[in-house]
Amino acid sequence: MSVATLSLFRFASLRSRLWVIGQMALARRSAAWAGSARFVKLCGSGSGVGFTPQPNWSVWAIFAVWPDEARAREHIDRHPVFARWRSHAIEDWTIFLSPVSARGSWGGVNPLIDPSAERASRTAGPIAALTRATVRPQFALAFWRRVPDISKVIGSDPKVLFKIGIGEVPLLHQVTFSVWPDAESMAAFARQMGPHARAMQAVRDEGWFSEELYARFRVLGTAGAWGDKDPLADALAGAAAAGRRDAA
Repeated sequence: MSVATLSLFRFASLRSRLWVIGQMALARRSAAWAGSARFVKLCGSGSGVGFTPQPNWSVWAIFAVWPDEARAREHIDRHPVFARWRSHAIEDWTIFLSPVSARGSWGGVNPLIDPSAERASRTAGPIAALTRATVRPQFALAFWRRVPDISKVIGSDPKVLFKIGIGEVPLLHQVTFSVWPDAESMAAFARQMGPHARAMQAVRDEGWFSEELYARFRVLGTAGAWGDKDPLADALAGAAAAGRRDAA
């Protein structure tokens, strides 16, 4: 069963930030990923926690999809690209994700479809949501003027465990990623986003997006630290304890 990973890296010095900008071209080469990940996207990050036009030059990300969790963990630990990025970063953190649902496409494909593994939409433990959109260039400025600052809404929700905005191309390719304690918390937030959801739907109806992907994941685990801690450690420990109680 396929496993996705989101790996975040923080670069402190100007030299390391210039280095990783160069890596955005070099590490994209398909030869760098031969025999490992079957889908890879290298991304910068935004200054907010969702759709945002302002870049954060210190935080960069690698989103990848692997054949299974064992190979994901092996390559995150040993793959040359991850090793080089880790050697230049002051900290890094990876979230391991099991796809629950995915619709749409990213780069012309849906990298998360796994016909051999249908998963239930209701899953215990932390749930992650990923929304990715490509804005048509001729609509980019109008999009940023019209769309509400959804990142502030996500960031202000007390239940969200983690959130970040990333993207491949500033202003045009945007990704919002968030983690919630459970499916119920995520669904409750979605219900409260009425005005924002309607604004986003209006943008879609007018054809401002050339591509969209919406995916949900079960969080399998994490590696590393972010802000000198693991932001999901308590939630994952609680889910594991609940699972043991249910099995007893």
